[in-house]
Amino acid sequence: MGSELGLTADSKPAARLNGIGIWWICWTTGWTLLLLWGMGFLIYQRRMPMLRIRGIGLSLSAISLLHLYWISVQLGYVLGPLYPGDTQYWIMGTYLPLGIGLFHASNTRFLHVAQRQKQYIDRADILNASAAAKLSNNGDILSRFRRLDHTTKVVILVGSGMFFQLFMAVFMFLISRKWHSSWGIPGTEVSGTEMEQKVQMGRGWEWWPSVLWLFFWAWIVAPFTLWRARDIRDTQGWRTQTIWCAISGLQAAPMWLIALYVPGMEAINHQWIPPQWIALSIWLMEIFTVFLPCWEVLCHQSLCQETLNTIEQWENNKTGLGKAIRSFKSKSTIIDSIKTGWRSTNSSIKTSSVESILTLSALEYVLERNPEPLQQFSALRDFSGENIAFLTSVGEWKSSFPASVRSRSGVVSEDTKRELVRERFNRALRIYTEYISASDAAFPINISSVQLKKLESIFEGPARCMYGEKQAVNPATLFNYPEWNKAASVASCCEASKSVSEKDSVSGDCVQYWGDIPEDFDHGVFDDAEKSIKYLVLTNTWPKFVRDRRDSMESFENAGSTETGGSMCFPRPSKQ
Repeated sequence: MGSELGLTADSKPAARLNGIGIWWICWTTGWTLLLLWGMGFLIYQRRMPMLRIRGIGLSLSAISLLHLYWISVQLGYVLGPLYPGDTQYWIMGTYLPLGIGLFHASNTRFLHVAQRQKQYIDRADILNASAAAKLSNNGDILSRFRRLDHTTKVVILVGSGMFFQLFMAVFMFLISRKWHSSWGIPGTEVSGTEMEQKVQMGRGWEWWPSVLWLFFWAWIVAPFTLWRARDIRDTQGWRTQTIWCAISGLQAAPMWLIALYVPGMEAINHQWIPPQWIALSIWLMEIFTVFLPCWEVLCHQSLCQETLNTIEQWENNKTGLGKAIRSFKSKSTIIDSIKTGWRSTNSSIKTSSVESILTLSALEYVLERNPEPLQQFSALRDFSGENIAFLTSVGEWKSSFPASVRSRSGVVSEDTKRELVRERFNRALRIYTEYISASDAAFPINISSVQLKKLESIFEGPARCMYGEKQAVNPATLFNYPEWNKAASVASCCEASKSVSEKDSVSGDCVQYWGDIPEDFDHGVFDDAEKSIKYLVLTNTWPKFVRDRRDSMESFENAGSTETGGSMCFPRPSKQ
Protein backbone atom coordinates (compact mmCIF):
# COMPACT_ATOMS: atom_id res chain seq x y z
CA MET A 1 0.00 0.00 0.00
CA GLY A 2 1.05 3.59 -0.57
CA SER A 3 1.29 6.56 1.76
CA GLU A 4 -0.09 10.09 1.59
CA LEU A 5 3.20 11.62 0.42
CA GLY A 6 4.51 8.67 -1.56
CA LEU A 7 7.06 7.75 1.11
CA THR A 8 8.56 4.32 1.69
CA ALA A 9 10.57 2.84 4.53
CA ASP A 10 13.72 3.45 2.48
CA SER A 11 13.04 7.17 1.87
CA LYS A 12 15.69 9.49 3.25
CA PRO A 13 14.72 12.48 5.45
CA ALA A 14 15.92 15.04 2.90
CA ALA A 15 14.37 17.19 0.19
CA ARG A 16 14.11 15.39 -3.15
CA LEU A 17 15.67 17.93 -5.53
CA ASN A 18 16.04 15.67 -8.54
CA GLY A 19 14.63 16.44 -11.98
CA ILE A 20 11.08 15.57 -10.94
CA GLY A 21 11.34 17.70 -7.81
CA ILE A 22 12.61 20.73 -9.76
CA TRP A 23 9.75 20.29 -12.24
CA TRP A 24 7.17 20.36 -9.43
CA ILE A 25 8.75 23.51 -7.97
CA CYS A 26 8.74 25.33 -11.33
CA TRP A 27 5.21 24.18 -12.14
CA THR A 28 3.90 25.29 -8.74
CA THR A 29 5.51 28.72 -9.02
CA GLY A 30 4.39 29.34 -12.60
CA TRP A 31 0.79 28.24 -12.13
CA THR A 32 0.44 30.16 -8.86
CA LEU A 33 1.60 33.39 -10.52
CA LEU A 34 -0.76 32.81 -13.44
CA LEU A 35 -3.65 32.11 -11.07
CA LEU A 36 -2.93 35.26 -9.08
CA TRP A 37 -3.01 37.25 -12.32
CA GLY A 38 -6.37 35.73 -13.26
CA MET A 39 -7.85 36.43 -9.84
CA GLY A 40 -6.51 39.97 -9.92
CA PHE A 41 -8.05 40.49 -13.36
CA LEU A 42 -11.45 39.34 -12.10
CA ILE A 43 -11.21 41.57 -9.03
CA TYR A 44 -10.26 44.52 -11.24
CA GLN A 45 -13.25 43.85 -13.52
CA ARG A 46 -15.60 42.97 -10.63
CA ARG A 47 -18.06 45.76 -11.51
CA MET A 48 -18.94 44.14 -14.82
CA PRO A 49 -22.51 42.76 -14.77
CA MET A 50 -21.48 39.16 -15.47
CA LEU A 51 -19.01 39.19 -12.55
CA ARG A 52 -21.17 41.30 -10.27
CA ILE A 53 -24.03 38.81 -10.45
CA ARG A 54 -21.68 35.86 -9.93
CA GLY A 55 -20.58 37.08 -6.51
CA ILE A 56 -16.95 36.20 -7.18
CA GLY A 57 -15.89 36.91 -3.59
CA LEU A 58 -17.10 33.53 -2.34
CA SER A 59 -15.72 31.52 -5.26
CA LEU A 60 -12.32 33.25 -5.13
CA SER A 61 -12.14 32.66 -1.37
CA ALA A 62 -12.79 28.97 -1.99
CA ILE A 63 -10.16 28.87 -4.73
CA SER A 64 -7.63 30.51 -2.39
CA LEU A 65 -8.15 27.82 0.26
CA LEU A 66 -8.03 25.03 -2.31
CA HIS A 67 -4.87 26.46 -3.83
CA LEU A 68 -3.12 26.40 -0.46
CA TYR A 69 -3.83 22.68 -0.33
CA TRP A 70 -2.77 22.37 -3.98
CA ILE A 71 0.60 24.00 -3.22
CA SER A 72 1.23 21.66 -0.29
CA VAL A 73 0.52 18.69 -2.58
CA GLN A 74 2.69 19.94 -5.45
CA LEU A 75 5.59 20.42 -3.07
CA GLY A 76 4.79 17.16 -1.28
CA TYR A 77 7.12 15.20 -3.55
CA VAL A 78 10.01 17.56 -2.73
CA LEU A 79 9.36 18.31 0.94
CA GLY A 80 7.36 15.22 1.91
CA PRO A 81 10.26 13.51 3.69
CA LEU A 82 10.72 16.68 5.79
CA TYR A 83 7.07 17.20 6.72
CA PRO A 84 6.14 16.35 10.31
CA GLY A 85 4.01 13.22 10.48
CA ASP A 86 0.73 15.06 11.10
CA THR A 87 1.21 17.98 8.67
CA GLN A 88 -0.66 16.53 5.72
CA TYR A 89 -3.40 15.23 8.03
CA TRP A 90 -4.19 18.73 9.27
CA ILE A 91 -3.91 20.29 5.82
CA MET A 92 -6.35 17.76 4.40
CA GLY A 93 -8.57 18.12 7.46
CA THR A 94 -8.85 21.93 7.27
CA TYR A 95 -7.93 23.68 4.00
CA LEU A 96 -9.35 21.02 1.71
CA PRO A 97 -12.78 20.46 3.36
CA LEU A 98 -13.43 24.16 3.87
CA GLY A 99 -12.31 25.03 0.34
CA ILE A 100 -14.36 22.23 -1.25
CA GLY A 101 -17.43 23.14 0.78
CA LEU A 102 -17.25 26.83 -0.09
CA PHE A 103 -16.53 26.03 -3.72
CA HIS A 104 -19.51 23.77 -4.31
CA ALA A 105 -21.69 26.08 -2.25
CA SER A 106 -20.67 29.00 -4.47
CA ASN A 107 -21.78 26.93 -7.46
CA THR A 108 -25.31 26.93 -6.07
CA ARG A 109 -25.44 30.70 -6.62
CA PHE A 110 -25.96 29.92 -10.30
CA LEU A 111 -29.18 28.08 -9.47
CA HIS A 112 -30.22 30.77 -7.01
CA VAL A 113 -29.83 33.58 -9.54
CA ALA A 114 -31.52 31.61 -12.32
CA GLN A 115 -34.51 30.93 -10.08
CA ARG A 116 -34.81 34.49 -8.79
CA GLN A 117 -34.58 35.97 -12.28
CA LYS A 118 -37.76 34.14 -13.26
CA GLN A 119 -39.73 36.70 -11.26
CA TYR A 120 -39.11 39.22 -14.04
CA ILE A 121 -41.04 37.13 -16.57
CA ASP A 122 -44.32 38.06 -14.91
CA ARG A 123 -44.62 41.62 -13.66
CA ALA A 124 -47.02 40.44 -10.96
CA ASP A 125 -44.30 38.17 -9.60
CA ILE A 126 -41.99 41.17 -9.19
CA LEU A 127 -44.57 43.00 -7.15
CA ASN A 128 -45.52 39.99 -5.05
CA ALA A 129 -41.89 39.08 -4.31
CA SER A 130 -41.04 42.67 -3.46
CA ALA A 131 -44.09 43.12 -1.25
CA ALA A 132 -43.45 39.84 0.55
CA ALA A 133 -39.86 40.85 1.27
CA LYS A 134 -40.89 44.27 2.54
CA LEU A 135 -43.90 43.35 4.64
CA SER A 136 -42.61 40.11 6.13
CA ASN A 137 -41.70 40.93 9.70
CA ASN A 138 -41.73 37.60 11.52
CA GLY A 139 -39.20 37.20 14.29
CA ASP A 140 -38.71 33.44 14.32
CA ILE A 141 -35.34 31.91 13.46
CA LEU A 142 -36.44 30.53 10.08
CA SER A 143 -37.77 33.91 8.93
CA ARG A 144 -34.60 35.66 10.03
CA PHE A 145 -32.52 33.08 8.20
CA ARG A 146 -34.55 33.56 5.02
CA ARG A 147 -33.95 37.32 5.17
CA LEU A 148 -30.21 36.74 4.90
CA ASP A 149 -28.64 37.12 1.48
CA HIS A 150 -27.66 33.97 -0.41
CA THR A 151 -23.93 34.24 0.31
CA THR A 152 -24.47 34.59 4.05
CA LYS A 153 -26.81 31.59 4.07
CA VAL A 154 -24.20 29.53 2.26
CA VAL A 155 -21.45 30.58 4.67
CA ILE A 156 -23.62 29.66 7.67
CA LEU A 157 -24.57 26.23 6.30
CA VAL A 158 -21.08 25.36 5.09
CA GLY A 159 -19.60 26.77 8.28
CA SER A 160 -21.84 24.48 10.33
CA GLY A 161 -20.72 21.48 8.30
CA MET A 162 -17.11 22.58 8.51
CA PHE A 163 -17.35 22.92 12.28
CA PHE A 164 -18.51 19.30 12.45
CA GLN A 165 -15.72 18.23 10.08
CA LEU A 166 -13.12 20.06 12.18
CA PHE A 167 -14.55 18.48 15.32
CA MET A 168 -14.21 15.03 13.75
CA ALA A 169 -10.64 15.77 12.64
CA VAL A 170 -9.67 16.83 16.17
CA PHE A 171 -11.56 13.87 17.67
CA MET A 172 -9.79 11.37 15.40
CA PHE A 173 -6.45 12.98 16.19
CA LEU A 174 -7.03 12.71 19.94
CA ILE A 175 -8.27 9.12 20.08
CA SER A 176 -5.57 7.73 17.80
CA ARG A 177 -2.05 7.13 19.08
CA LYS A 178 -0.67 7.30 15.57
CA TRP A 179 0.63 10.85 16.09
CA HIS A 180 1.15 10.69 19.88
CA SER A 181 1.94 7.60 21.90
CA SER A 182 1.10 8.90 25.38
CA TRP A 183 -2.70 8.95 25.05
CA GLY A 184 -5.43 7.56 22.83
CA ILE A 185 -6.96 4.17 22.07
CA PRO A 186 -4.49 1.34 22.76
CA GLY A 187 -3.43 -0.52 19.65
CA THR A 188 -3.58 2.48 17.32
CA GLU A 189 0.06 3.47 17.76
CA VAL A 190 2.69 3.02 15.06
CA SER A 191 6.16 1.53 15.41
CA GLY A 192 9.40 1.23 13.48
CA THR A 193 11.86 3.79 12.22
CA GLU A 194 10.91 7.43 11.80
CA MET A 195 10.26 6.98 8.08
CA GLU A 196 8.26 3.78 8.65
CA GLN A 197 6.09 5.65 11.13
CA LYS A 198 5.51 8.48 8.63
CA VAL A 199 4.43 5.93 6.01
CA GLN A 200 1.83 4.49 8.41
CA MET A 201 0.67 7.97 9.44
CA GLY A 202 -0.21 8.71 5.81
CA ARG A 203 -3.15 6.31 5.73
CA GLY A 204 -5.73 4.76 8.02
CA TRP A 205 -9.24 5.14 9.38
CA GLU A 206 -8.39 8.53 10.87
CA TRP A 207 -8.63 10.05 7.39
CA TRP A 208 -12.17 8.86 6.72
CA PRO A 209 -14.07 12.01 7.89
CA SER A 210 -12.21 14.05 5.26
CA VAL A 211 -12.87 11.37 2.64
CA LEU A 212 -16.59 11.28 3.44
CA TRP A 213 -16.69 15.09 3.23
CA LEU A 214 -15.20 14.91 -0.27
CA PHE A 215 -17.64 12.21 -1.33
CA PHE A 216 -20.59 14.23 0.02
CA TRP A 217 -19.80 17.32 -2.07
CA ALA A 218 -18.54 15.52 -5.18
CA TRP A 219 -21.08 12.70 -5.40
CA ILE A 220 -24.21 14.15 -3.76
CA VAL A 221 -24.21 17.95 -3.97
CA ALA A 222 -22.49 18.24 -7.38
CA PRO A 223 -24.81 15.76 -9.21
CA PHE A 224 -27.81 17.49 -7.64
CA THR A 225 -26.50 20.80 -8.99
CA LEU A 226 -25.99 19.24 -12.42
CA TRP A 227 -29.55 17.90 -12.45
CA ARG A 228 -31.09 21.24 -11.53
CA ALA A 229 -28.97 23.09 -14.11
CA ARG A 230 -29.91 20.79 -16.99
CA ASP A 231 -32.54 23.13 -18.51
CA ILE A 232 -30.74 26.45 -17.96
CA ARG A 233 -29.13 28.02 -21.03
CA ASP A 234 -27.29 31.23 -20.19
CA THR A 235 -25.17 33.52 -22.35
CA GLN A 236 -22.38 34.10 -19.81
CA GLY A 237 -20.72 30.69 -19.68
CA TRP A 238 -21.87 30.31 -16.08
CA ARG A 239 -23.69 27.02 -16.73
CA THR A 240 -20.61 25.63 -18.51
CA GLN A 241 -18.45 26.66 -15.57
CA THR A 242 -20.80 25.06 -13.05
CA ILE A 243 -21.11 21.78 -14.97
CA TRP A 244 -17.40 21.28 -15.59
CA CYS A 245 -16.48 22.23 -12.03
CA ALA A 246 -18.93 19.62 -10.75
CA ILE A 247 -17.57 16.97 -13.13
CA SER A 248 -13.95 17.82 -12.28
CA GLY A 249 -14.34 16.74 -8.67
CA LEU A 250 -15.86 13.32 -9.30
CA GLN A 251 -12.61 11.40 -9.69
CA ALA A 252 -10.69 12.99 -6.79
CA ALA A 253 -11.66 10.87 -3.78
CA PRO A 254 -11.95 7.50 -5.62
CA MET A 255 -8.54 7.87 -7.30
CA TRP A 256 -6.96 9.01 -4.03
CA LEU A 257 -8.22 5.86 -2.31
CA ILE A 258 -7.09 3.67 -5.21
CA ALA A 259 -3.61 5.21 -5.10
CA LEU A 260 -3.37 4.56 -1.35
CA TYR A 261 -4.73 1.03 -1.14
CA VAL A 262 -4.11 -0.65 -4.53
CA PRO A 263 -0.61 -2.23 -4.56
CA GLY A 264 -0.26 -1.77 -8.30
CA MET A 265 -0.21 2.03 -7.85
CA GLU A 266 3.01 2.05 -5.81
CA ALA A 267 5.21 2.59 -8.86
CA ILE A 268 3.15 5.64 -9.84
CA ASN A 269 3.14 7.00 -6.30
CA HIS A 270 6.90 7.50 -6.38
CA GLN A 271 6.50 10.37 -8.88
CA TRP A 272 2.75 11.14 -8.66
CA ILE A 273 1.85 11.06 -4.98
CA PRO A 274 -1.75 10.01 -4.09
CA PRO A 275 -3.13 13.49 -3.24
CA GLN A 276 -2.10 14.63 -6.72
CA TRP A 277 -5.41 13.14 -7.90
CA ILE A 278 -7.21 15.61 -5.66
CA ALA A 279 -4.87 18.37 -6.82
CA LEU A 280 -5.74 17.53 -10.43
CA SER A 281 -9.41 18.19 -9.68
CA ILE A 282 -8.50 21.45 -7.96
CA TRP A 283 -6.45 22.50 -10.99
CA LEU A 284 -9.42 21.91 -13.30
CA MET A 285 -11.71 23.81 -10.93
CA GLU A 286 -9.31 26.75 -10.98
CA ILE A 287 -9.36 26.79 -14.78
CA PHE A 288 -13.15 26.86 -14.99
CA THR A 289 -13.64 29.21 -12.03
CA VAL A 290 -10.97 31.80 -12.81
CA PHE A 291 -9.86 31.60 -16.43
CA LEU A 292 -13.20 30.78 -18.06
CA PRO A 293 -14.77 33.96 -16.58
CA CYS A 294 -11.66 35.87 -17.70
CA TRP A 295 -12.31 34.63 -21.23
CA GLU A 296 -15.98 35.57 -20.97
CA VAL A 297 -15.01 39.08 -19.84
CA LEU A 298 -12.71 39.49 -22.84
CA CYS A 299 -15.45 38.21 -25.16
CA HIS A 300 -17.90 40.66 -23.61
CA GLN A 301 -15.52 43.56 -24.10
CA SER A 302 -15.00 42.51 -27.70
CA LEU A 303 -18.77 42.27 -28.26
CA CYS A 304 -19.29 45.68 -26.68
CA GLN A 305 -16.66 47.28 -28.88
CA GLU A 306 -18.01 45.49 -31.95
CA THR A 307 -21.49 46.81 -31.20
CA LEU A 308 -20.23 50.37 -30.80
CA ASN A 309 -18.27 50.10 -34.04
CA THR A 310 -21.34 48.75 -35.83
CA ILE A 311 -23.49 51.60 -34.56
CA GLU A 312 -20.85 54.12 -35.59
CA GLN A 313 -20.66 52.56 -39.05
CA TRP A 314 -24.44 52.69 -39.35
CA GLU A 315 -24.50 56.35 -38.41
CA ASN A 316 -21.77 57.11 -40.94
CA ASN A 317 -23.58 55.20 -43.69
CA LYS A 318 -26.82 57.12 -43.25
CA THR A 319 -26.93 59.64 -46.07
CA GLY A 320 -30.09 61.57 -46.67
CA LEU A 321 -33.49 61.62 -45.06
CA GLY A 322 -34.99 59.17 -47.54
CA LYS A 323 -32.51 56.42 -46.70
CA ALA A 324 -33.07 56.97 -43.00
CA ILE A 325 -36.83 56.66 -43.47
CA ARG A 326 -36.47 53.50 -45.54
CA SER A 327 -34.16 51.96 -42.95
CA PHE A 328 -36.61 52.82 -40.19
CA LYS A 329 -39.47 51.21 -42.09
CA SER A 330 -37.35 48.13 -42.68
CA LYS A 331 -36.40 48.04 -39.03
CA SER A 332 -40.03 48.46 -37.97
CA THR A 333 -41.09 45.55 -40.18
CA ILE A 334 -38.36 43.36 -38.76
CA ILE A 335 -39.20 44.14 -35.15
CA ASP A 336 -42.94 43.85 -35.68
CA SER A 337 -42.35 40.23 -36.66
CA ILE A 338 -41.78 39.54 -32.98
CA LYS A 339 -45.42 40.15 -32.25
CA THR A 340 -46.92 38.46 -35.27
CA GLY A 341 -44.50 35.59 -35.77
CA TRP A 342 -44.45 36.52 -39.48
CA ARG A 343 -41.13 36.39 -41.28
CA SER A 344 -40.99 38.79 -44.15
CA THR A 345 -39.45 37.83 -47.45
CA ASN A 346 -39.18 41.42 -48.58
CA SER A 347 -35.92 41.82 -50.46
CA SER A 348 -35.15 45.13 -48.82
CA ILE A 349 -35.16 43.42 -45.43
CA LYS A 350 -33.05 40.51 -46.57
CA THR A 351 -30.43 42.78 -48.06
CA SER A 352 -30.41 45.40 -45.30
CA SER A 353 -27.50 45.46 -42.92
CA VAL A 354 -27.66 44.28 -39.34
CA GLU A 355 -26.29 47.63 -38.21
CA SER A 356 -29.78 49.16 -38.23
CA ILE A 357 -31.12 46.68 -35.71
CA LEU A 358 -28.25 47.24 -33.27
CA THR A 359 -28.89 50.95 -32.83
CA LEU A 360 -30.40 52.61 -29.79
CA SER A 361 -33.51 53.57 -31.74
CA ALA A 362 -34.15 49.90 -32.53
CA LEU A 363 -33.81 48.99 -28.86
CA GLU A 364 -36.17 51.78 -27.85
CA TYR A 365 -38.62 50.64 -30.52
CA VAL A 366 -38.73 47.14 -29.04
CA LEU A 367 -39.00 48.46 -25.48
CA GLU A 368 -41.97 50.59 -26.50
CA ARG A 369 -43.82 48.17 -28.80
CA ASN A 370 -43.18 44.66 -27.49
CA PRO A 371 -40.55 44.16 -24.77
CA GLU A 372 -41.71 40.67 -23.71
CA PRO A 373 -39.29 38.61 -25.88
CA LEU A 374 -36.36 40.78 -24.78
CA GLN A 375 -37.55 40.56 -21.17
CA GLN A 376 -37.67 36.76 -21.31
CA PHE A 377 -34.24 36.54 -22.94
CA SER A 378 -32.63 38.89 -20.41
CA ALA A 379 -34.15 37.10 -17.41
CA LEU A 380 -33.78 33.47 -18.48
CA ARG A 381 -30.52 33.59 -20.40
CA ASP A 382 -28.63 36.80 -19.64
CA PHE A 383 -29.65 37.02 -15.95
CA SER A 384 -30.23 40.76 -16.32
CA GLY A 385 -34.01 40.85 -16.24
CA GLU A 386 -34.01 43.74 -13.79
CA ASN A 387 -32.61 46.06 -16.48
CA ILE A 388 -35.40 45.49 -19.00
CA ALA A 389 -38.04 45.51 -16.26
CA PHE A 390 -36.67 48.83 -14.99
CA LEU A 391 -36.67 50.40 -18.46
CA THR A 392 -40.21 49.29 -19.24
CA SER A 393 -41.45 50.41 -15.81
CA VAL A 394 -39.86 53.83 -16.21
CA GLY A 395 -41.29 54.13 -19.73
CA GLU A 396 -44.79 53.32 -18.51
CA TRP A 397 -44.36 55.69 -15.58
CA LYS A 398 -43.28 58.56 -17.84
CA SER A 399 -46.13 57.99 -20.26
CA SER A 400 -48.60 58.19 -17.37
CA PHE A 401 -47.46 61.72 -16.46
CA PRO A 402 -50.05 64.24 -17.73
CA ALA A 403 -48.68 67.10 -19.80
CA SER A 404 -50.23 69.59 -17.41
CA VAL A 405 -48.14 68.24 -14.55
CA ARG A 406 -44.95 68.08 -16.61
CA SER A 407 -45.34 71.68 -17.74
CA ARG A 408 -46.52 72.91 -14.33
CA SER A 409 -49.17 74.94 -16.14
CA GLY A 410 -52.37 76.16 -14.57
CA VAL A 411 -54.70 74.04 -16.69
CA VAL A 412 -55.71 71.95 -13.68
CA SER A 413 -56.29 73.01 -10.12
CA GLU A 414 -53.48 72.86 -7.60
CA ASP A 415 -55.30 70.21 -5.55
CA THR A 416 -55.73 67.98 -8.59
CA LYS A 417 -52.13 68.52 -9.60
CA ARG A 418 -50.90 67.60 -6.12
CA GLU A 419 -52.95 64.41 -6.17
CA LEU A 420 -51.56 63.49 -9.58
CA VAL A 421 -48.02 64.18 -8.44
CA ARG A 422 -48.55 62.10 -5.29
CA GLU A 423 -49.88 59.21 -7.33
CA ARG A 424 -46.88 59.36 -9.68
CA PHE A 425 -44.52 59.67 -6.73
CA ASN A 426 -45.91 56.48 -5.22
CA ARG A 427 -45.39 54.67 -8.51
CA ALA A 428 -41.86 56.08 -8.72
CA LEU A 429 -41.24 54.97 -5.15
CA ARG A 430 -42.19 51.41 -6.09
CA ILE A 431 -39.79 51.55 -9.04
CA TYR A 432 -37.06 52.68 -6.66
CA THR A 433 -37.69 49.92 -4.12
CA GLU A 434 -38.09 47.18 -6.74
CA TYR A 435 -35.10 47.96 -8.96
CA ILE A 436 -32.73 50.47 -7.32
CA SER A 437 -32.73 50.29 -3.52
CA ALA A 438 -29.90 48.22 -2.11
CA SER A 439 -32.13 47.34 0.86
CA ASP A 440 -35.27 46.29 -1.00
CA ALA A 441 -34.44 45.25 -4.59
CA ALA A 442 -33.67 41.59 -5.27
CA PHE A 443 -31.24 42.61 -8.05
CA PRO A 444 -30.39 46.33 -7.83
CA ILE A 445 -29.60 47.81 -11.23
CA ASN A 446 -25.99 48.73 -11.93
CA ILE A 447 -25.78 52.53 -11.87
CA SER A 448 -23.05 54.89 -10.74
CA SER A 449 -22.71 55.92 -7.12
CA VAL A 450 -23.52 59.53 -8.05
CA GLN A 451 -26.81 58.51 -9.65
CA LEU A 452 -27.61 56.21 -6.74
CA LYS A 453 -26.99 58.92 -4.14
CA LYS A 454 -29.19 61.33 -6.07
CA LEU A 455 -32.09 58.88 -6.10
CA GLU A 456 -31.51 57.92 -2.47
CA SER A 457 -31.79 61.57 -1.45
CA ILE A 458 -35.28 61.62 -2.97
CA PHE A 459 -36.70 58.17 -2.27
CA GLU A 460 -34.76 56.58 0.59
CA GLY A 461 -36.54 58.54 3.32
CA PRO A 462 -40.06 57.71 2.07
CA ALA A 463 -39.01 54.10 1.43
CA ARG A 464 -37.83 53.68 5.01
CA CYS A 465 -40.94 55.44 6.26
CA MET A 466 -43.05 52.95 4.32
CA TYR A 467 -41.15 49.75 4.99
CA GLY A 468 -39.09 50.49 8.08
CA GLU A 469 -35.38 50.54 8.79
CA LYS A 470 -34.27 47.05 7.87
CA GLN A 471 -31.59 45.93 10.26
CA ALA A 472 -29.03 43.61 8.79
CA VAL A 473 -29.47 40.20 10.40
CA ASN A 474 -26.33 39.28 12.29
CA PRO A 475 -25.47 35.65 11.44
CA ALA A 476 -23.89 35.27 14.87
CA THR A 477 -27.08 36.30 16.72
CA LEU A 478 -29.86 34.55 14.86
CA PHE A 479 -31.62 33.85 18.17
CA ASN A 480 -32.13 37.55 18.90
CA TYR A 481 -35.41 39.00 17.70
CA PRO A 482 -35.07 42.77 17.23
CA GLU A 483 -37.91 44.15 15.14
CA TRP A 484 -37.39 46.60 12.35
CA ASN A 485 -37.05 50.13 13.64
CA LYS A 486 -40.22 51.68 12.42
CA ALA A 487 -40.14 55.43 12.09
CA ALA A 488 -42.31 57.32 14.51
CA SER A 489 -44.27 58.85 11.68
CA VAL A 490 -45.23 55.61 9.96
CA ALA A 491 -48.86 56.13 10.79
CA SER A 492 -48.83 59.51 9.11
CA CYS A 493 -46.93 58.21 6.08
CA CYS A 494 -49.16 55.26 5.27
CA GLU A 495 -52.87 55.01 4.74
CA ALA A 496 -54.64 55.65 8.00
CA SER A 497 -57.79 54.03 6.71
CA LYS A 498 -56.23 50.58 6.53
CA SER A 499 -55.30 48.46 9.49
CA VAL A 500 -51.91 46.82 9.73
CA SER A 501 -53.39 43.41 9.08
CA GLU A 502 -55.14 44.68 5.98
CA LYS A 503 -51.96 46.23 4.64
CA ASP A 504 -50.02 43.05 5.25
CA SER A 505 -52.51 41.09 3.20
CA VAL A 506 -52.43 43.22 0.08
CA SER A 507 -49.82 43.88 -2.52
CA GLY A 508 -47.49 46.85 -2.49
CA ASP A 509 -49.72 48.71 -4.97
CA CYS A 510 -52.27 49.34 -2.21
CA VAL A 511 -49.79 50.90 0.21
CA GLN A 512 -49.52 54.65 -0.31
CA TYR A 513 -47.07 57.26 0.93
CA TRP A 514 -48.79 60.31 2.40
CA GLY A 515 -45.79 62.29 3.60
CA ASP A 516 -44.21 65.34 2.01
CA ILE A 517 -43.09 64.98 -1.60
CA PRO A 518 -39.39 65.91 -1.98
CA GLU A 519 -38.89 69.11 -3.94
CA ASP A 520 -36.35 67.47 -6.27
CA PHE A 521 -38.95 65.01 -7.55
CA ASP A 522 -40.10 65.58 -11.13
CA HIS A 523 -40.83 63.59 -14.29
CA GLY A 524 -37.10 63.45 -15.15
CA VAL A 525 -35.97 61.93 -11.86
CA PHE A 526 -35.00 58.62 -13.52
CA ASP A 527 -33.49 60.11 -16.69
CA ASP A 528 -29.83 59.60 -15.77
CA ALA A 529 -30.37 56.07 -14.49
CA GLU A 530 -32.46 55.24 -17.57
CA LYS A 531 -29.72 56.43 -19.93
CA SER A 532 -27.11 54.43 -18.03
CA ILE A 533 -29.13 51.21 -18.12
CA LYS A 534 -30.05 51.70 -21.78
CA TYR A 535 -26.39 51.96 -22.67
CA LEU A 536 -25.68 48.84 -20.60
CA VAL A 537 -28.44 46.91 -22.38
CA LEU A 538 -27.42 48.26 -25.80
CA THR A 539 -23.83 47.07 -25.44
CA ASN A 540 -24.51 43.84 -23.57
CA THR A 541 -27.94 42.20 -23.69
CA TRP A 542 -29.26 43.65 -26.95
CA PRO A 543 -26.56 42.32 -29.35
CA LYS A 544 -26.82 38.89 -27.71
CA PHE A 545 -30.58 38.98 -28.18
CA VAL A 546 -30.23 39.99 -31.83
CA ARG A 547 -27.69 37.25 -32.48
CA ASP A 548 -29.83 34.64 -30.73
CA ARG A 549 -32.92 35.54 -32.75
CA ARG A 550 -30.97 35.58 -35.99
CA ASP A 551 -29.47 32.16 -35.22
CA SER A 552 -32.94 30.82 -34.41
CA MET A 553 -34.22 32.06 -37.75
CA GLU A 554 -31.29 30.46 -39.59
CA SER A 555 -31.90 27.14 -37.86
CA PHE A 556 -35.50 27.21 -39.08
CA GLU A 557 -34.32 27.98 -42.60
CA ASN A 558 -31.74 25.20 -42.57
CA ALA A 559 -34.33 22.72 -41.35
CA GLY A 560 -36.78 23.82 -44.02
CA SER A 561 -39.37 24.53 -41.37
CA THR A 562 -42.43 26.62 -42.08
CA GLU A 563 -43.14 27.26 -38.41
CA THR A 564 -42.39 30.86 -37.59
CA GLY A 565 -44.28 31.57 -34.41
CA GLY A 566 -42.39 33.83 -32.06
CA SER A 567 -39.26 34.03 -34.21
CA MET A 568 -37.68 37.30 -35.07
CA CYS A 569 -36.38 37.98 -38.55
CA PHE A 570 -32.95 39.53 -38.39
CA PRO A 571 -30.76 39.95 -41.47
CA ARG A 572 -27.26 38.65 -41.67
CA PRO A 573 -24.52 41.24 -41.43
CA SER A 574 -23.31 42.13 -44.88
CA LYS A 575 -19.64 41.66 -45.61
CA GLN A 576 -17.87 44.86 -46.43
